[in-house]
Amino acid sequence: MKILAFSDLHHSASRAEALVEAAQEADLVIGAGDFCNARRGLPDAMALLEGITTPMVVVPGNAESAAELKAAARDGMHVLHGEGLEIAGVRLFGLGYGVPLTPFGAWSCDLTEDQAEDLLNHCESADILITHSPPKGVADVTSQGISVGSTAIRAAIKRLQPQLALCGHIHDSWGQTGQIGATHVVNLGPTPNWFDIDV
Repeated sequence: MKILAFSDLHHSASRAEALVEAAQEADLVIGAGDFCNARRGLPDAMALLEGITTPMVVVPGNAESAAELKAAARDGMHVLHGEGLEIAGVRLFGLGYGVPLTPFGAWSCDLTEDQAEDLLNHCESADILITHSPPKGVADVTSQGISVGSTAIRAAIKRLQPQLALCGHIHDSWGQTGQIGATHVVNLGPTPNWFDIDV
């Protein structure tokens, strides 16, 4: 399966145009959250992706709630937040929001580590784990050099050992990768990222 994945679109028309074009070559598209900015303009941001006809799996970022994303989702788009889904034999599990709590204030959709752990415990197995936030210690460093990833997400990756753990959220770490056991971790960013999964 040929997978196109991205995160943190943040309502960018030019980024969306590139993703729509790239998606023509994909069997599955994954969006790891933050489609809009600070809970504003989500329907318009999702409309930028209307040209994607490939099945699409998305998680909410901290810039949109799960309910808001489900309301704005187009046909063929599956919203995962503490839920799993199988597509063509590939097992996916998604967890959105900022983990741990962000400093961004009331608009930000966040989870505590305990809340994230509770939701991640719903997952018994996965080929791809999709989270908005990165795991602690991998692709999670801010411009100030601070590691701000999630211990709950890291623990879930260690437990599940999916082939891929895809995330975003920390803009300063876009494009960074790492390993947790057998799992390849990637902080995606808003450009096309390509993966091949065999099941």
